[in-house]
Amino acid sequence: MYPMGPAAYDRAITVFSPDGRLFQVEYAREAVKRGTTACGITYENGVLLAVDKNIASGLIVPASIEKIFQIDEHIGIATSGLVADARRLIEDARLKAQRNRLAYNEPISVPTLTREICDIKQVYTQYGGARPFGTALLIAGVNKEAFLFETDPSGAFTQYTATSIGMGKGDVEKIFEKYYKEKMSRADAIDLALRGLNIVSEKKIKKENIEMITIEVKEKYKKVSKEEIERSLERLGRELESERRERSEDR
Repeated sequence: MYPMGPAAYDRAITVFSPDGRLFQVEYAREAVKRGTTACGITYENGVLLAVDKNIASGLIVPASIEKIFQIDEHIGIATSGLVADARRLIEDARLKAQRNRLAYNEPISVPTLTREICDIKQVYTQYGGARPFGTALLIAGVNKEAFLFETDPSGAFTQYTATSIGMGKGDVEKIFEKYYKEKMSRADAIDLALRGLNIVSEKKIKKENIEMITIEVKEKYKKVSKEEIERSLERLGRELESERRERSEDR
């Protein structure tokens, strides 16, 4: 007899279940849900990417863990899920950006790069002998305007003004829905990103564990300094304390 139930359909990527699901793709999404939290926010003059490295051991050197990668001077990518899978896609993205400059003497557009990376992801959901990439990407960049795309292991992608991937995605997006404003300043975007990462952190977030970059039309790809992150964390601490006082007074 042939096996019944999900086990009959989850051993090959090319087999659909009767209800139209590809179980290997869904398993890849589960790998993303267990990954560290990353978020992206567009603001008035650019776009921001932020990641809490969530370092569990004090023996780990924080700088050795890379979750945000520069693709070109105007594009960056944040990852969640299997970092080794993400590195393969990062290399493909860098090659495509370089080839576009050589062929057309201009930087690649963010939507074009996103589409091409997602085409690679989709191929790995269609042929036997391979598995889907167990990673989601936040692709951020600027051309004449700022772009932020979220990609899925299936190869689907969606444009956002602010979003998150990884563990705690839903909680972070609730914070963004509540506090996000169009054309917010760079400082406000940094504060909002840290507020979102703080809500899902098991411990108090530390500046050493935060990796953050901004990309603007004029300044392009730039790392946010630890000093600026520390100042933002201090502001966040004061705001959270004020909110706690207000809630206690309402009671």
